[in-house]
Amino acid sequence: MAGQSRKWMILVATIWIQAFTGTNFDFSTYSSNLKSVLGISQVQLNYLAVASDLGKVFGWSSGLALLYFPLWTVLFAAAIMGFVGYGVQWLVITNVISLPYILVFLCCLLAGLSICWFNTVCFVLCIRNFPANRSLALSLTVSFNGVSAALYTLAYNAINPVSTQQYLLLNSLIPLVVSFAALIPILRQPPLEPLPPDGVRRDSFMFLLLNILAVFNGVYLLLFGSKTSDVTSARLLFGGSILLLILPLCLPGLIYARNWYLQNIHSSFRLEGSGFILVDVDELEMHKGMVTREASREGYQLLNDDVARAIITPDLKSFIEDDDKFCCNKLVTRNQLGMLGEEHPLSLLLCRSDFWLYYIAYFCGGTIGLVYSNNLGQIAQSLGQSSETTTLVTLYSSFSFFGRLLSATPDYIRAKVYFARTGWLAVALFPTTIALFLLASSGSLAALQAGTALIGLSSGFIFAAAVSITSELFGPNSVGVNHNILITNIPIGSLVYGFLAALVYESHSMAGSKTESVICMGRDCYFLTFVWWGCLSVVGLGSSVVLFLRTRRAYQRFEQDRITSSMLYS
Repeated sequence: MAGQSRKWMILVATIWIQAFTGTNFDFSTYSSNLKSVLGISQVQLNYLAVASDLGKVFGWSSGLALLYFPLWTVLFAAAIMGFVGYGVQWLVITNVISLPYILVFLCCLLAGLSICWFNTVCFVLCIRNFPANRSLALSLTVSFNGVSAALYTLAYNAINPVSTQQYLLLNSLIPLVVSFAALIPILRQPPLEPLPPDGVRRDSFMFLLLNILAVFNGVYLLLFGSKTSDVTSARLLFGGSILLLILPLCLPGLIYARNWYLQNIHSSFRLEGSGFILVDVDELEMHKGMVTREASREGYQLLNDDVARAIITPDLKSFIEDDDKFCCNKLVTRNQLGMLGEEHPLSLLLCRSDFWLYYIAYFCGGTIGLVYSNNLGQIAQSLGQSSETTTLVTLYSSFSFFGRLLSATPDYIRAKVYFARTGWLAVALFPTTIALFLLASSGSLAALQAGTALIGLSSGFIFAAAVSITSELFGPNSVGVNHNILITNIPIGSLVYGFLAALVYESHSMAGSKTESVICMGRDCYFLTFVWWGCLSVVGLGSSVVLFLRTRRAYQRFEQDRITSSMLYS
């Protein structure tokens, strides 16, 4: 009983960590000020944003640290890196100290690395304590990483809504304080106990309740995250957001109450000797059902193509039967993925067409959304909407949060509507394309807000769904290495896309003093950037569609096998 309540406290602690460590999302709120203080160009400012994303290149270091040090040590190492990285930047931006550009670049790199280490700690906590529902645990906790910018905006408004330097100080201190708050649940992790099938269903229902509560968090932050009427109101609103984050702590009490009821009251009416055979949890859960090729040959008999076709809808069936008529048939069928969950070592992964299609889809989708958020301050300034920067950051943050929550939708509706997760990825990329061409066609505030919301929603879904997709396509045991390889596209995209945006920006900027940073005003500052980004997002969308076509049969086979197993054991 105590173990069950402790694991939910760990989940709440993980939510807190994620909610306050997405500090890279508020870069655009202080980037203009940092650019002015350092007297740097837009290209040099882009390199600072890239430095934060470069932390993902060294993400493997957190996994290496966990091999030699306990989890709490890695947590505080991440907090100290963020404390130093953001703290030194705060000292620079407030003119307390003066540092050369290269040292500021290294501070940004250190701060970005801290975020990666925090994420690793959260992933490990979810996988260790919720092995049967890890996809739900990961999607829920990763979702809260998307609201960091909104939470920091509320904290900024509650303290001093005048000086944007305050963001760097908050980025430095708050993750350290949250790490201390999360320490006790992490130190008291319960031993791993296998759950019966009814326990898995109970946990899934609990996750549903938590997702509903998370939606309230998102709506609250969307409505009130950027209100700056007065300091008193801002403090009340910030207090309300903290209360919503504390509410999940009621879960351990509910677990105790429910277990007491089952043991003392419900057990009096329970009928013994039930003749029903329940399906094993490993056969019901997507991730637990994934096995290696050898194990699958012994335990699972995958359907042949004729049986797989029989379970597909008539429209899709006719589409499959017409595959040979397409000129791109070889692109879809060559070296096609035969089953889900097959482990892919590095050498095999890099030879897979599916991996490179997935890489391009992520590179031309979610990564563009992240670079857009880094440039949001300059985009708003160029359109004469500098006063709306915090509102736009909150809008992006909130819709990124909703997108991350939506990434759990396939797991909740799979009994009613089944669709390959790679198909959901293609659907999620579509709003980014719409948003970028909308931003290119109009410079109005309404278009800016709508485009920001759509990009946040799309990129949030992609960031949260990527871990599950990597696990399903290339093996759950190799996901740590394979996913770190996948997200190397983020610093590459940040450099390429940001450099492209900076060149366009400076080509239209106003000539000024050599000691002052250049400023660009007007729609031309980002028009070509939006067009190029939009065209690249179309490439990503096409790549995701081809990936879906190549993997749909493997998903259908797996789902039919799961249904067949369920029928046999029910």
